[in-house]
Amino acid sequence: MGSPLSMSARSGGKLAQASSGPQDAGRGGDVWEAQTEGLAGSPTGVAMAKRLTSLDAFRGLAILGMLLVNNTALDTATPAQLTHASWNQGVHLADLVFPWFLLIVGVAIPYSYASQRARGVTRWHSSLKAMTRAVTLVLLGWLVDSSIAKRPVIGLGVLQLIGLAYLVGALLYQTPQYVRVPMAGALLVGHWAALRFIPIPGSGAGAFAEHANLVQYLNDAYLMPLHLNGMISVAPTAAMVLIGSAVGDWLRSERSSITRFAYLLIGGVVLAVLGWLWSLDLPFNKPVWTASYILYTAGLGCMALALIYLLADVSGFPQWCYPLVVLGSNAIFAYVAPILVKVYNPAGLDGADSGWRFAPHAGGVSALPRAPLGPDRRGVALHPLVYRVLEVGASLDAKAPHSIAGIMILSLRLSGRRVSMRWWWQ
Repeated sequence: MGSPLSMSARSGGKLAQASSGPQDAGRGGDVWEAQTEGLAGSPTGVAMAKRLTSLDAFRGLAILGMLLVNNTALDTATPAQLTHASWNQGVHLADLVFPWFLLIVGVAIPYSYASQRARGVTRWHSSLKAMTRAVTLVLLGWLVDSSIAKRPVIGLGVLQLIGLAYLVGALLYQTPQYVRVPMAGALLVGHWAALRFIPIPGSGAGAFAEHANLVQYLNDAYLMPLHLNGMISVAPTAAMVLIGSAVGDWLRSERSSITRFAYLLIGGVVLAVLGWLWSLDLPFNKPVWTASYILYTAGLGCMALALIYLLADVSGFPQWCYPLVVLGSNAIFAYVAPILVKVYNPAGLDGADSGWRFAPHAGGVSALPRAPLGPDRRGVALHPLVYRVLEVGASLDAKAPHSIAGIMILSLRLSGRRVSMRWWWQ
């Protein structure tokens, strides 16, 4: 659901020399940036001079949070902070991951557009790229959802919502900041006003129970038959992306690193306080993406990014965050792979034999001789490293968080082999 450029050569130079994975990750990204110039191409001198290591690390932290939330299943022993808060019951750690990723999407947009402008890309082609990326995310989301359901599913899941929110933010980024920021506010105020003042049949205006609220009513009555349930959430999530784009503009400014850090931290505090105050009228609520939840999580995200920016970019010692940078630069893979590994686990999600078999194959490549691909049931050739991760996963309980370690190790190994798993987001 990529890494932008930083403000100085010092802010990412040492880390950039470690391997081509994080090095390429620093080139103008959004969502999960990819690369069109080869699997292990090197950035230009200008791009190197403007890396922002902290954004890669923050993205990696968000992905790590997604992996923890999606793969930790300890029943009653699961820490409460790794579960989503109940309806109107505040914000848990698990509730920060998705909005933080959307914030990161927005922060990366200015770097992507600056990179495109430097390469002479026109506004029309930038808009076309944004639409292509959004469609790709929607299609990938359908693939993931259909794989989980084991039947075709067309709807708005996580990746689809990221794609649509990104599209709105990317298209509106071509307007001045003094227009974009009020637009974000208008989206949040409009969403809040609709929830508070538009009546719904049988409950009246302002109803905000889990099964009796405007969003639920519109989903059930109008959007679900069109496979568009969740579409209303595009408004507040797009506002989050727009907030992120304003943060990205600030980080790209010519001010000193300490000034950027201080104002980012202070801005985060202000947003969090505004969100908390707004929650007194309409509570924090992730399923509905209330305005209070957006501002509060945006504020916490800005504070977290400010701290990582201080430790990684301002300090000039970014090596500590290398694992997070690698994970952040392979974000699509890191999010999707654990889901598909669990869905297509050779041992089956319930531990039963699903008919899949692993067997070493000559030449260092492994195969799935019984992979159900068609009447002939021919196998699929896999890279031995991928095979090893799947083999380890198949030997463990499908509910265990093995995929977290597996995906991190795989990302690191791929990065060390000078192979980029990112998509063509530039």
